[in-house]
Amino acid sequence: MKRISLAVFFLLAFFAPNAFAQTPRTAEEFFNRGIRYFQSSDFDRAISDFSQTIRLNPGFANAYNNRGAAYFSKNDNDRAIADYNQAISLNPNYADAYYNRGAAYGSKNDNDRAIADYNQAIRLNPNFIDAYFNRGKAYFNKGDHNRAIADYSQVIRLDPNDIMAYYNRGIAYFTKGDHNRAIADYDQVIRIRPNFADVYNNRGNAYDEKRDYDRAIADYDQAIRLNSNYADAYNNRGVSYLKKGDHEKAMQDWNTALKINPSHFEAKANIERLQAHLERNQTNTNR
Repeated sequence: MKRISLAVFFLLAFFAPNAFAQTPRTAEEFFNRGIRYFQSSDFDRAISDFSQTIRLNPGFANAYNNRGAAYFSKNDNDRAIADYNQAISLNPNYADAYYNRGAAYGSKNDNDRAIADYNQAIRLNPNFIDAYFNRGKAYFNKGDHNRAIADYSQVIRLDPNDIMAYYNRGIAYFTKGDHNRAIADYDQVIRIRPNFADVYNNRGNAYDEKRDYDRAIADYDQAIRLNSNYADAYNNRGVSYLKKGDHEKAMQDWNTALKINPSHFEAKANIERLQAHLERNQTNTNR
């Protein structure tokens, strides 16, 4: 049994002018200081300043958007959504607020609402690359791999060097059983970022499915060189060794995976299955 790494991330659209105020008095000055707090990851103070901005200027849509972003960064998705709702109410053409609300719905695993918001963000901004990326992730989560691939492909058209779009599209192709296209996408990731351990693990999985065990093992080797504590790569390499009939190396890799991660279910199950198989063979031999 093999795991595949999925890259999962959300990008926040954030309205941020350049000026900062030392001692804020106006809505704009509180707003600017809130941005400074946000950018330094002091989300509680950012929320406080954006709240003061809203008290002084209740119609400031950007303040609601940014406070929502701060709540989102604290994993308070419900308050984030409430603020994005208000930003959209004040500015129905606010593409960033739709995008950010979609990210919050995505964090709540409400993929349908996330997709609806990304649709609206894209309608308002047809080149909104992050909206296509996140919508692709939401479609993937729903099992709609074709639409996920279409969105990742659009990201790549807009930015041919977006490695995560190639990476996630490769995962979608792999999940569909299209191992050749998965490998092609992983090749692109490696071309752009040759030290990305996860992509070697995933390309190894694709080669394993094609029964090209030597190439699979070579990729797992590289993943392990880049990350010596990569338990999944050890487990996966062990599976490929098993398929080549090398029980000793398979067992060594699974034991290493368990040493790195004692709760690694797949490695433990693989060891138990191989031990049971060897014991049955020994019993049959002794009869």
